[in-house]
Amino acid sequence: MSITGGAVLFVVIWFITMFVTLPITLRTQAEAGEVVPGTHQGAPADFRLRRTLLIVTLVTLVLWGIVVWIITSGVISIEDLDTWGIMGERVPN
Repeated sequence: MSITGGAVLFVVIWFITMFVTLPITLRTQAEAGEVVPGTHQGAPADFRLRRTLLIVTLVTLVLWGIVVWIITSGVISIEDLDTWGIMGERVPN
């Protein structure tokens, strides 16, 4: 895996993790019981961006490490994913 490939993989996993984590860490104004006039009840009551970004980055580092290990160790290869043989024969490097 190249450096660029690793960086792209990290960014993709980071954004997926971010979108999964946002609703989990969200506490709405309705849940807090303090709805600010002019805002929606579902608006965040106390959005802690730094904490959320830290959690997302730490989880992403773990997931990225696992995926990189799987890719570089050859535990799962392209041939394993080619169930119906539509990719043709793989030419060795």
